[in-house]
Amino acid sequence: MPPPLPTPTRTATATTLGSAAEASRLGPGLALSAVATVVLLGVSRLLAPVTNGALSPLVLALLAGAALGSALGRFVPRGGRAARFTAQVGPGTDRVARTVLRAGVVLLGLQLSIPDVLALGWRGIAVVVITVTGTFAAVLGLGRLLRVPRATALLVATGFSICGAAAVSAMTSVLERDPRADPAGDAGAARLRDNVAAALALVTGYGTVAIFVLPPLAGALGLTDHQAGLWIGASVQEVAQVVAAAGTVSATALATATVTKLARVVLLAPLVAGAGALLARRAALTAAAGDDVVPDAPEDVTTTRGRRAPLVPGFVLGFLAAVLVRSTGVLPDVVTDTAQQLTTVLFVAAMFALGTGVDVPRLARTARRPLVLGALGTVVVTGLALSAVLLLAP
Repeated sequence: MPPPLPTPTRTATATTLGSAAEASRLGPGLALSAVATVVLLGVSRLLAPVTNGALSPLVLALLAGAALGSALGRFVPRGGRAARFTAQVGPGTDRVARTVLRAGVVLLGLQLSIPDVLALGWRGIAVVVITVTGTFAAVLGLGRLLRVPRATALLVATGFSICGAAAVSAMTSVLERDPRADPAGDAGAARLRDNVAAALALVTGYGTVAIFVLPPLAGALGLTDHQAGLWIGASVQEVAQVVAAAGTVSATALATATVTKLARVVLLAPLVAGAGALLARRAALTAAAGDDVVPDAPEDVTTTRGRRAPLVPGFVLGFLAAVLVRSTGVLPDVVTDTAQQLTTVLFVAAMFALGTGVDVPRLARTARRPLVLGALGTVVVTGLALSAVLLLAP
């Protein structure tokens, strides 16, 4: 006799129980991330007059999350309350680190208007394109010379050339579909998380240094306010860091730097699409060789014959859609201002959640070469941007 068909009541009950179980599993981590976000935003606001905006809330969130995660993983015996606490909050913080960060990338598009970017003129746009493409290629090459892990070099190159945390997040989604990704399971996930953490630490750390270094250098080099704004906007990683650096020069430099920085963000989608295309080609070659399933793909990624990973992740398409909506000019200022504030909130929550999964002592032991790569990448992006500004925008 065939089994009885499920009744609507049974289906509804199963759905309710499943939702309750999912909420119970994710709840502790989501609650921790929410509380930490509120606290960190308050602390950042209190510290802003002292640091003059140099300490971004994103940097503070990443540091706080890493401090908590490292303390629980290193200083508390295994199997104790800390281990149980980590197991409870882990699923929720992992969800925040992935989903919330990508939602922030989508909202970032509402800060970007194509007419504003075009207002830079061909010279300003050329400075941006030269800096982005040159930095990306140079950092990848330096990563190979320094024997930095391929994933780390790709993430650092993307973060330094485009837009820091948002770019690292977008490229991470590509790496998760990479047939040559790290081995499956917890070890592979931890290794990819360390790669992401290293890249985020480098782009936020060196970007913070640039806040203090570039404005005095711009004055010493005799750059005009427009040139200084172009240089800072084309070479500093995070939007908040660009604002903090250019704001110390002049209002003209700040306006130019902000638009230049957002022009770099426009290139996020084609860069990720290009990486996705290379990945799709590699997956097709793997399938043609007769491998139904790539053995070293991450556990949560299915790379099978006949199923191709999308060239552009869905949240990057959402980012592009947000850019188009903002470019129409139909959104009132209150909407764009609210979206900007919400973007910061989402990024802070995601940075804290990412940090909780980082083992700082282990990262310090393995991040010496990436640290050198970040230093060289900083020299490359600032030097290349300055050269382009002096050549194209005298």
